[in-house]
Amino acid sequence: MKRTSAFAVIDFSDIPTGVCAVDCILKKASIAFVRAGTVTRGRYLVMFGGSTAATAESLAEALATSGNGIIDHAFLPDAHPALFDAAFGARRKSTGALLIIETETASSMVRAVEAALKGTPVELMEMRLADGGLSGKGLALMSGSLHDIEYAAILAANGAGADAPPPRGFSFRLIAAPHEIMEREIAAVTRFDLAPLLELDGEVD
Repeated sequence: MKRTSAFAVIDFSDIPTGVCAVDCILKKASIAFVRAGTVTRGRYLVMFGGSTAATAESLAEALATSGNGIIDHAFLPDAHPALFDAAFGARRKSTGALLIIETETASSMVRAVEAALKGTPVELMEMRLADGGLSGKGLALMSGSLHDIEYAAILAANGAGADAPPPRGFSFRLIAAPHEIMEREIAAVTRFDLAPLLELDGEVD
């Protein structure tokens, strides 16, 4: 997977508009990659990137031609490497306090995580963007010292800079000292269909 300097995400409310937008994105500028397809709730999600200029041009074209079909979008001209990797499935282990973030859209999640990563030394454990079970939402788990995690939550709530809109439907929770099973097993797999059955030492009748 090519890692590019610029990264863009668009959440579409309807599939035909999203497919047409991808065509516009490809025709407008020479981008380095694109990933697009349907997600839950009948939405269409597009991620693409390349040079800052090419990504900005293609995004502007998609926004100009899609009318009311766009729910949300994000443009990161200098995407944090950890965010870029997590967007395509990379995961890390927990290393301390835990921050769990939810947003209404994938674009909002990207903006929130970018702000947190660039303002603090927290680790991005996982980021899920509108995949199965999320109903179009974004989910991210970050870990680090309690102080850093608390500040990361503030930055994430404000989004990626004054020029960008705040994350939509933002909610979060902090766990200062996660239980070892939470840290090792629960936070390691956030999808229910992939989660293992954990046999614990609790009482049974």
